[in-house]
Amino acid sequence: MNKITLDKKKSLYIIGSIVLLFAIALTSMKMGSLDISYGEIIKGILTNSTTGNFAIIKDLRFPRVIIAILVGGNLAICGVLLQVVVKNPLADPGITGISAGASLVAILIMVLFPQLNSMKSLLAFGGGLISACLVFSIAYDKGFSPLRIILAGVAINAMLSAMSSILTTINSNGVSSVTNWLNGSLATVTWSDAKMLFIYSLIGVLISFTLRQTCNLMSLGDKTAKSLGVDIHKQRIIISAVAVFLASISTGVAGIISFVGLIVPHIGRFIIGSDHKYLIPFSFTMGSILLLIADTIGRCLFTPYEIPVGLVMSVIGGPFFIFLLRRSMKKC
Repeated sequence: MNKITLDKKKSLYIIGSIVLLFAIALTSMKMGSLDISYGEIIKGILTNSTTGNFAIIKDLRFPRVIIAILVGGNLAICGVLLQVVVKNPLADPGITGISAGASLVAILIMVLFPQLNSMKSLLAFGGGLISACLVFSIAYDKGFSPLRIILAGVAINAMLSAMSSILTTINSNGVSSVTNWLNGSLATVTWSDAKMLFIYSLIGVLISFTLRQTCNLMSLGDKTAKSLGVDIHKQRIIISAVAVFLASISTGVAGIISFVGLIVPHIGRFIIGSDHKYLIPFSFTMGSILLLIADTIGRCLFTPYEIPVGLVMSVIGGPFFIFLLRRSMKKC
């Protein structure tokens, strides 16, 4: 199969994933405690009506679906970038402690400085960046060992999660809402959250796509990348910063959602290959699809009760992580 045919096939996979994402988004808006027809959904999107089912579509389900798409896509790209940086197939914003750092700062704002709520995602980026620096500095010893990164991530996660729990316990008011947020919930998101996240996500995704060639070169190994003129240390810092930014802004809005950044890159490489020109956009759509499905399951499985999407992803991702861990141990 020649390169042109292969590239065309990969492009078709991306187009197909976008079509599938659109279909799942419509289905997600349709399903819930109140079943809404597809006709009503289209009318609700296209018209300015705010009565009856239109209000449910526009004010509740539509922003929720948009945020699920953005968060899922952001976390998936974050996983792709982190796995390039540390050369570790188990790298994920949750496992590496980034989400815990971002969530600690977000909780600080929620319980102590609610007046800064509009800046929560950007400030969460600072928390995620500090957490990532701690994990990578602990794990680094003439290179990055997958085992050291996992152990350092577990340690930092435990420490920051404990601090988050202490803050939640001290703040007796609003404990329920903070706990739901910690579990990764999209139940209370609003249009303002969607608009803010869209702007930040657009910046992060566009920057990540400009790094596609660098990611390809770094995937060849440090020696090969250096011989081709890549400043390894500089590019590793830049790619890591973009990954932390995408994970942190998503955590600031949706709470801690694990395993999206772990599962999707593996699926993407299996289907579309390791060329980041295609892997980055394909991972975005696949991450969006995965999180949309998980959120829809959480909303509809035990109606009228709702399971936070973060817990649904933990149930899905836990076995996948164990499978990858056992496979990597066999290779050692």
